Amino acid sequence: MLPRYCITDSFDVAVRAASLGAAMIQIRAKHMSARQLYHLCLRVVSACPSCPVLVNSRLDIALAVGAAGVHLTSSSPAPSDLKGIAPPGFLFGVSCHTVDELRRAASEGADFAVFGPIFPTPSHPGAPGIGLDALRAACAAVALPVWALGGIGPANAQACIEAGATGVAGITMFQV
Repeated sequence: MLPRYCITDSFDVAVRAASLGAAMIQIRAKHMSARQLYHLCLRVVSACPSCPVLVNSRLDIALAVGAAGVHLTSSSPAPSDLKGIAPPGFLFGVSCHTVDELRRAASEGADFAVFGPIFPTPSHPGAPGIGLDALRAACAAVALPVWALGGIGPANAQACIEAGATGVAGITMFQV
């Protein structure tokens, strides 16, 4: 099975993704208050003990709920600056859109990166995908595991793996 990384703001989607063998689940709920996000993440971590759960951009909440890690933007503080307050094995992922951002994430101690959008995606209407050649070049530029993101579905997921991606990440691929 293709390694898949679920990005969601839904408890039900997270639980379904874990039951379907997702490699990781990222809770991304920008519209929620800190309290709401805390409670959602606590429920997901508890309900999905065999699947690493990461919290989008909120290291404090990730640590408080016992999540496996945090997912940062490319403009967040460097993972190496934050690792001192995290337990051993805590994961730091970084969203990247260019090879330079990937290189910086790798040099700053990220454990993996999510790179894209590879193809046009409904979550970013009007944004063109960067394509498989850009994904191939990005994966070749760093030793960091790179997860392809953006407009990925059954018809093009394998091509992302063939281009060098560790796996595929997405929002809609886990929705019913």
